[in-house]
Amino acid sequence: MISIIIPILNEAKTIEKLLFHLIDHSSLEHISEIIIVDGGSTDGSLDIIKRLDLKIKLVSSPKGRAKQMNLGAKHATGSILYFLHADSFPPLHFDDLIISEVKKGNNAGCFRMQFESNHWWLRLMSWFTQFSWRASRGGDQSQFITRALFDDIGGYDENYIIYEDNMLINELYARNEFVVINKKLKTSARRYQKHGVWTLQYHFCIIYIKKWFGASANDMLTYYKKHIC
Repeated sequence: MISIIIPILNEAKTIEKLLFHLIDHSSLEHISEIIIVDGGSTDGSLDIIKRLDLKIKLVSSPKGRAKQMNLGAKHATGSILYFLHADSFPPLHFDDLIISEVKKGNNAGCFRMQFESNHWWLRLMSWFTQFSWRASRGGDQSQFITRALFDDIGGYDENYIIYEDNMLINELYARNEFVVINKKLKTSARRYQKHGVWTLQYHFCIIYIKKWFGASANDMLTYYKKHIC
């Protein structure tokens, strides 16, 4: 059984569409629960979720995706955890695809990704996500991981307000515990549209390089707040 865990903060524009997408694109007998972990939304996201009258576990958490996802995992009952961003939409039968990989002994992984944009650079970046290279990974591709492996790693590192997905992915690659499912998850390009493709890509590269040279979680957060947030 799969527990879907979605951290949100002010996702009124996407959350309803995502929830119905998950229902329409999965075999519900494989889904233990959908857990939405709210970090303090003020835009009506929670009202939308409650109005839908779906069987959703709604959990309140301090803001911060690592904290939110770890708390969601504590409330999960499934043997497979599936962490999903609120603006990312997994492929048809995503649950069957995940379960199939776990049965093969692949305890963690993601889908390849397609940005909802026709910009040539974003299409190129999307194309590269089909490969297993570490540099092609990111949280927008979603993350499935068995409960046992997640607990063994210790979950997401809550010291990281940004880059938390990458810290877990780094640990999985170090353990040779990662597979890329060759089906496309579609994700929003809203941040690229807001900041500009080249500007945002530049700042993401700087953050990646900073981490490579040993920058602390606070150093990267300071840079992120100054240039992106």
